[in-house]
Amino acid sequence: MSYSKKYREDELLAISGLQHIAFCERQWALIHIEQQWDENLRTAEGRILHERVHDQEYKTYKPGAIIVRGMPLQSFGLGLYGVADLVEFVEQQGGAGISLPDRAGLYLPRPVEYKRGKSKKGDYDRIQLCAQAMCLEEMLHCDIEEGDLYYGETRRREKVKLDSELKEEVIRLSQHMHRLYSEEVTPKPDMRLSVCKSCSVMNVCMPRIRLKSSVRSYWNKALEELSPVENEVR
Repeated sequence: MSYSKKYREDELLAISGLQHIAFCERQWALIHIEQQWDENLRTAEGRILHERVHDQEYKTYKPGAIIVRGMPLQSFGLGLYGVADLVEFVEQQGGAGISLPDRAGLYLPRPVEYKRGKSKKGDYDRIQLCAQAMCLEEMLHCDIEEGDLYYGETRRREKVKLDSELKEEVIRLSQHMHRLYSEEVTPKPDMRLSVCKSCSVMNVCMPRIRLKSSVRSYWNKALEELSPVENEVR
């Protein structure tokens, strides 16, 4: 996949934001525009898991692959930056690949994203993984068709096919994220109980309250209802 430079370095947004905006636009805006964050047990467990994985000094070899942790990522085509938990550079037996310093043969990168819990129904995690792969594609001038999600609860990898449909969704969400960021827009709540109850910013968002009429609207309506009576008295 080819990428043209559309963003400057100071315009890049966090890859992790794609998972947030795919989950809930308001959650993304509260975290990335308003800089509000309320850590809960889920996010604390996730943070600890990533801290264990993000060791940029760590590099090891296994038969047919080189493993790198905490690899910095960026894409000037998508306008994204971040860190890959783990990237496996898998040796290719013929076919396409990239050369690596001081290593014979050709390799293809395979991103691995670590997550707490277990596999989810939605594509939130897959979107984030795909964005990492697309950053690697731009940086290393290669095509990546697969990656993995590792879930801490099951301690298993889930293979993810990074097809054109998933990549188009990453592009769409990236563009939408940049548009909201430039306009400094925080969307209104979209109350979904099954989703909101586990949200890390629910106490900041307060979806139930914000969906109701504002105090100002209440008083304006009350004054309008009183105005005919006042006119009669006069």
